[in-house]
Amino acid sequence: MAQSDPLATHRHAPGRLRGLALNAWRVLEHRFDAVFGSACNPLRHLGALGFLMFWLLAISGIYLYAAIDTSATGAWHSIDSLSREQWWLGGVLRSLHRYAADAFFIVMLAHLLREWLFGHERGFRRFSWLTGIPLLIFASVSAIGGFWLNWDQLGQFSAVATAEWLDWLPIFGSPFTRNFIRGAAVSDRLFSLFVFVHLGMPLLLVFGLWFHIQRISRAAVFPPRPLALGTLAALLALALARPVMSQAAADLAIVPTALEYDWLLLAVHPLTYAISAGGVWMLLAGTLGLLLALPFLPGKGGTAPVAVVSPADCNGCRRCFDDCPYAAVTMISHPIRRMGRELAQVDPVLCASCGICTGACPSSTPFRSTATLTTGIDMPQAPIDALRGRLRRALAVMKAPQPIVVFGCDHGARVTSLATDDVAAFSLLCIGALPPAFVEYALRDGAAAVMVSGCRAGGCEFRLGQRWTEQRLAGTREPHVRASVPRERLVTVWADRGDEGALHAELDQLRMRVRTSSAPVRHV
Repeated sequence: MAQSDPLATHRHAPGRLRGLALNAWRVLEHRFDAVFGSACNPLRHLGALGFLMFWLLAISGIYLYAAIDTSATGAWHSIDSLSREQWWLGGVLRSLHRYAADAFFIVMLAHLLREWLFGHERGFRRFSWLTGIPLLIFASVSAIGGFWLNWDQLGQFSAVATAEWLDWLPIFGSPFTRNFIRGAAVSDRLFSLFVFVHLGMPLLLVFGLWFHIQRISRAAVFPPRPLALGTLAALLALALARPVMSQAAADLAIVPTALEYDWLLLAVHPLTYAISAGGVWMLLAGTLGLLLALPFLPGKGGTAPVAVVSPADCNGCRRCFDDCPYAAVTMISHPIRRMGRELAQVDPVLCASCGICTGACPSSTPFRSTATLTTGIDMPQAPIDALRGRLRRALAVMKAPQPIVVFGCDHGARVTSLATDDVAAFSLLCIGALPPAFVEYALRDGAAAVMVSGCRAGGCEFRLGQRWTEQRLAGTREPHVRASVPRERLVTVWADRGDEGALHAELDQLRMRVRTSSAPVRHV
């Protein structure tokens, strides 16, 4: 007996091509789950991995900057000797710095792609999307400038190619290429510009990253420890197996013909020669313009209703404030002093319409005797009273002696596919919107067992719904399932869209346990 919320009309409906790409991404994520586990899957922690790469770049970069000579005549010799004479520290850090830069760029692009595939450029996520796009520019400029500081033949090629590319713009008084006509033109003053480009951009990147996560509660700025340690070990192994070495010293009297090229970080140069300087400028401007315009383009879905606070039922416990994934809930003075000192207030611009706040509210318990269940904070498109009513009606009409209740998530595996004569399935906006008391309520109202299903670990559409639900059911987060609830009659299954087969298998096992256990049999 499927029971989904008829009022929950806000659904992400991607276009056909994006839908196909999204399905392919999910298949890839699930294959990575099989290797790394969903909690440590790098594809589910791309943002946190990006922060890790940035920390590695900062730490290794500080040492390199302190150790090298940043003058025009001393740069190449100091960096080359660092790799040859101090390979065990300086050389390893130099290689780590370079490979972390490559990884940073890959992770950023993958993160951008994943967010777009999942439709995360719109609505309450628009701010994060728009503040994330400039980070691509800051990172790219800093990476290119890093090659100039080496002042080997690759750095020379990149500097000259960049100067030629910039000279296409009719906004500069004198051409940049004049700085590379002869060797004497490359002065310490020019190298100061190189240093500013390579170090100034990361400062902007720090500010941009801080701005990027301002509207995200408990932002993940560090991946899970096993993933972080594994990533660091892989980069160190690469640095030792294939150390980064300087190429021949720069010489403006010759044109380099054979270079060991970084096709990822320096992709703009061959693209410029393949198309034209103007063509690349237009291509980049068009790409950036499209990325910035995506949140404003017409699309399916519309705006979902936001959470509504009931002052008469809010006691200022701050649980919705603590559990909101996007800092949409703030606390203000309570107008009804006898209820509490504070009252929750929802910012409609930040609200994700996920319902996690409803699941966190202690007044969402279905055991309240009021005819209409009103809670301190609720979702108007999926009120908690409607869930209680559907649960009551479903159990009342079921004829099976040992019915099973399934609570699931609109964004995870489709629990409605489980509906049969002995199963009542309810799909919520997010599994985090489920008040834990509903588990005990279903068991007391005649259910033989309860299954709770949400997205895989690290894959929650609203970031924290799966984690909070798991902790609430385990009794480590308030509100929690009471210890009196028989744990053998409660099962959790974390399954993404497409994992319906695993959901059915878990349900079959639960049925078998119910039939062979001492769980009460309801007489109908």
